[in-house]
Amino acid sequence: MNMKFVNREAELRELDAAAKHGGLLVVFGRRRVGKTRLMRQWLQAHNGLYSQAIEAQRDLQIQQVFADLRPQLETQLVPKTWPEMLEILSLQKRRWALCLDEFPYLTAVDSSLPSQLQKWLDHALPPGCLLLVAGSSTNMMHDLFLHRAAPLYGRARKLLQVLPMDYAAFCDACGLRRSDADSFEKFACVGGIPKYWEFVEAGQDAVALAESLYFDYAPYMEQEPQRLLRDEGVIGLNALAVLEAVGRGAERPSEIASRLGTAQTNLSRLLLQLIDASILTRELPFGGSVRTTKKILYRIQDPTMRFWFRVFSPHQSRWRIYAAAEKRKLIHDHAATVFEDVCRARFPGAQRYWEGNVELDLVAPDPDDPKRLLVAEVKWRRLTAAERQNVLRQLESKWAHCSLRTRHPNVHFDVLDATILGV
Repeated sequence: MNMKFVNREAELRELDAAAKHGGLLVVFGRRRVGKTRLMRQWLQAHNGLYSQAIEAQRDLQIQQVFADLRPQLETQLVPKTWPEMLEILSLQKRRWALCLDEFPYLTAVDSSLPSQLQKWLDHALPPGCLLLVAGSSTNMMHDLFLHRAAPLYGRARKLLQVLPMDYAAFCDACGLRRSDADSFEKFACVGGIPKYWEFVEAGQDAVALAESLYFDYAPYMEQEPQRLLRDEGVIGLNALAVLEAVGRGAERPSEIASRLGTAQTNLSRLLLQLIDASILTRELPFGGSVRTTKKILYRIQDPTMRFWFRVFSPHQSRWRIYAAAEKRKLIHDHAATVFEDVCRARFPGAQRYWEGNVELDLVAPDPDDPKRLLVAEVKWRRLTAAERQNVLRQLESKWAHCSLRTRHPNVHFDVLDATILGV
């Protein structure tokens, strides 16, 4: 599917603002999230320069960057070093904007490049010119630009994180109706990652989409977790083992450690790496903090990675013998977890809450009354009026047995079902 460029208004405004001042702007985000498409779209409108780094030795990298930029440069020189390449940029007579994409590939080969770039930014960057430096590795980009000991620390005007897009943008890009449940189940298979949206075809249901992406012969998503972990520098079988455990229902640290046959303390560093890479998310019950509670749950953050470890990995060998209804149920149950995330994202500060036998899908400050608490049950289907009333009574009963009620006497109860998709 040929995808049109949608959304990203906030990111485009940030790029426009940076262009007015010049300097260094750092752009980062996970692989396939659309960084390159965003920057190319913006650069095209501003007659900008673009080069995507390659994984090669330094001389080849310099040759590649120069070959990419040469048609738009005024120079008779051919650079052999990074200082020479940067000097050519300094000598250009026009104001320019340049994107160096996959910048970590360059620094992995030449560790002196950040220092050389720092010197050039401080003393030779032409006024008003904008250098965009982009990379997929969140951890590596943080080390290059946010670590106090790094040469480029404090040199960027801003660090712009490109995040996955939402359900509305997905429907706009793919020409789908937001109110259709099948549209949302397709979104649950591809998440907010525009690259995966290219596999969405007209008239295709969610099962067919999942099969083309995950279960066909040599499917596109087969090695995606390994590629994502490699990009983030999270290496080793233990990372995959942790994600397998979480995907199959082990959300508590003790459960994850038990599945891996190791002590819980041995996983602390790895869990933190996966959180920093935005692969795992750490959940606390509403009102809790890491200092005051041990009730911590880990969940796979991205819908596509959650699908991979929750549906694809456990069922890949048997998928072809499943009946259509069984395949639909697996996708439906996965979509229900994504729908909960979407519902919580609608309310600032929303979290789950759990204690003993009580579980609440959504607890948040009520947007209509800051002195009141919103407590909601989330159901991934369209409820009848009678069903809604029954769910509401059950929710009120759960609240009556919840310790939160003593601290929050003013509460509004609600039920969120699939009818909110069209809102």
